[in-house]
Amino acid sequence: MSITAIPGSARFLLRFGVADAPGLAIDTPVLAGERIESVFPIAQPLPQVGSFALHHDGAWLLGHARIDGVRTRLEDATRGLYRELLGLAENHALVRVWNYVPGINALAVDGLEHYRAFCRGRSHAFEDRFGPVFPRHAPAASAVGCEGDALVIAFAAHAGAASHVENPRQLPAYDYPPEHGPRAPTFARASVVDLGEGRRAVFISGTSAIEGHASIAPGETQPQLVSTLQNLGAISRACDLGPDFAADRDIVRHFKVYLRRAEDLPVVQARLESTLLRESDVVSYLRADICRRELNIEIEATLPLVPPT
Repeated sequence: MSITAIPGSARFLLRFGVADAPGLAIDTPVLAGERIESVFPIAQPLPQVGSFALHHDGAWLLGHARIDGVRTRLEDATRGLYRELLGLAENHALVRVWNYVPGINALAVDGLEHYRAFCRGRSHAFEDRFGPVFPRHAPAASAVGCEGDALVIAFAAHAGAASHVENPRQLPAYDYPPEHGPRAPTFARASVVDLGEGRRAVFISGTSAIEGHASIAPGETQPQLVSTLQNLGAISRACDLGPDFAADRDIVRHFKVYLRRAEDLPVVQARLESTLLRESDVVSYLRADICRRELNIEIEATLPLVPPT
């Protein structure tokens, strides 16, 4: 697609629990931290194409879409929206998708959990586009619950080279066995974009207490937090950031922490602030259901500009 910016003040923002504000509205209550995420603050708007409001920032193509009233047709809505997304990004490397799924653990009329219906629709869309090798095109992603009945998707794609990274502590999600649903989730644990001159952008998928493909300590937040931090350390190393997301460098780091139970905020926040986080980080703590009923926490990270070492 050709890129022709349009005049206006619209920005590529994700806003959580904020009414009457610019950006993409996501129905996830904010427990603490930032209410608006702006990873690409200078992105310029493009004409809308189909369901997607589009922006660009140099070689970045960005977009978001919100479809209301999808609870009774979630799989078909997901498949259709992803077909649009993959078509828009055909000349780019798709590197990150944020998915907000209404009632993610609820059951549809056919008895299939909403998350599993979402995964099946997404997987079929990737297979429709890329054929049997579609897992190698899977980007970093997260999928958490949201309130209301809207499916919300935002994406980032880049015109340059990108690589997708797996976590040595976890089975690739697209290789999960059938016990986790009729179609495995289509995402990579991280995506890394080569920005030239030794610079990189790193996107870490939503990370939780899954080792291999099994959930750790079902329903128990503190041991799940320990496992999640171990998984985050492993994927940080796999992305050549060291064990702590390049905490020793002068860079901006964005984190989103999703909690199933709001009452877990004090213990989780205290632990993260004493281990993972530093004062300059941009952090949002959000109340959201996690893709597996037994999981209470998920953490994602975005490092939009990592300088050369």
